[in-house]
Amino acid sequence: MFTGIVECMGTVVEFASLDTSAAGGNGASLAISGAKQILGDCHLGDSISINGTCLTVTEFTDDTFKVGVAPETLSRTNLGQLKKGDPVNLERALAAGHRFGGHFVQGHIDATAEIVEITPDANSVWYKLRVTDPKLMPYIIPKGFIAMDGTSLTVCDVNDNEAWFTIMMIAYTQTHVIMPTKRVGDLVNIEVDMLGKYVEKVTTSILRGAEEGSSNTATSYIEKIVQRVLEKGSSK
Repeated sequence: MFTGIVECMGTVVEFASLDTSAAGGNGASLAISGAKQILGDCHLGDSISINGTCLTVTEFTDDTFKVGVAPETLSRTNLGQLKKGDPVNLERALAAGHRFGGHFVQGHIDATAEIVEITPDANSVWYKLRVTDPKLMPYIIPKGFIAMDGTSLTVCDVNDNEAWFTIMMIAYTQTHVIMPTKRVGDLVNIEVDMLGKYVEKVTTSILRGAEEGSSNTATSYIEKIVQRVLEKGSSK
């Protein structure tokens, strides 16, 4: 679990499509440098988010680390496009007892989005992005959360029909994440708010049950859930 608050920016040392070393595991791997800030408490097997993608550390030094990258990850993210020298956003998995500054981010990328417009506004910047998978649009709502290359951001405008949305990035964030290095046409990894997915699954199951059986049963179930919430609220 991550928060979407980028801890530091690292640099790609190498992306290997076939890494036959022990740490590479005969698959694709990614090596990152400039990560000393987040490696002081690192262990083999730890999770580190690279551009919003949760990956497992297979090798590390005091400044560099390597992760394996599965075919499924390459098909859903922009990681396969990385080349030597590219900057990447880095974040360690959330530690218990720390302040939670962003939102719940799993590090499981849903798809990519293409930057279609970049518009400066005073010291902030507007970004307009088109989602490569329009099926994700129901989970992208105005003032809702979205993680872009691992950065927790607030959605501004949304157009479901044309599958685009906008975000505005303040000056401070611009200096701490890789987004300002991106250009129109570039792809960014996106992860939509997982809470919306869970709500949809629960309500869809209830509605499906109503169609197959009695609508009264579904209504009764919903009423029980509401009653439990109210009871918990009144007991505080």
